[in-house]
Amino acid sequence: MTAVEVINLYTELENLKIMIWVDGGWGVDALLGKETRIHQDLDIAVQEKDVLRLREPLLERGFRDIKLEEARPWNFVLGDQDGREIDFHVIVLDDHGNGLYGPAEKGEMYPAASLTGTGSINGRIVRCISPEWMVKFHSGYKLKEKDFQDVSALCEKFGIKLPEEFAQFKK
Repeated sequence: MTAVEVINLYTELENLKIMIWVDGGWGVDALLGKETRIHQDLDIAVQEKDVLRLREPLLERGFRDIKLEEARPWNFVLGDQDGREIDFHVIVLDDHGNGLYGPAEKGEMYPAASLTGTGSINGRIVRCISPEWMVKFHSGYKLKEKDFQDVSALCEKFGIKLPEEFAQFKK
C-alpha cells in the first residue's frame, strides 16, 4: 500500500462519513510524519456499525476476503490482485469512548485515549492510534526488528521510555 493509496482510501471513507483510525506500520509512519519503510498492508480500526458500508466500495475496487482461516468478525483482511491488504480491527465504542475489540469476555479494547492520535501521511492529517498506545500495542507477540525500529522511533520522537521487552534488540 502506497501513501497515495492510503490517503485515497482514507479520503473516500471520510467522504462516506466512515471514521477510521490508522494503526500498525502506517500508523507509526503517520505519527512520525514520514514514510519509514514499504508497507504491504494498511491496518485500520473501524467501528462495527460502519463495516458493511466500508466493505462495499472496497469490493467494487476488487478487494476480496483473504486469510479466511484467521478471520474473525472483529478482525479480518481484504486483499486485491495486486497484493495490497487492509487489516480490519473492528471495534464497538462504549459509553466512555473505549473501542471494545472482540468478544466482551476477552476484555480486549482500544482504550479511549488510544483513539486520540493524529499524524500525517503525504502531508494529509489522519486519525491514528496515539503514540503512547502505539508503543503499548507493540507487545504480546514475537517481536521483529521492524517492531524495534518503529517503537524506537516513536519513543525518541515523543519522549516515551523504551519498553524492556525491546532490550534484546539493543545488543
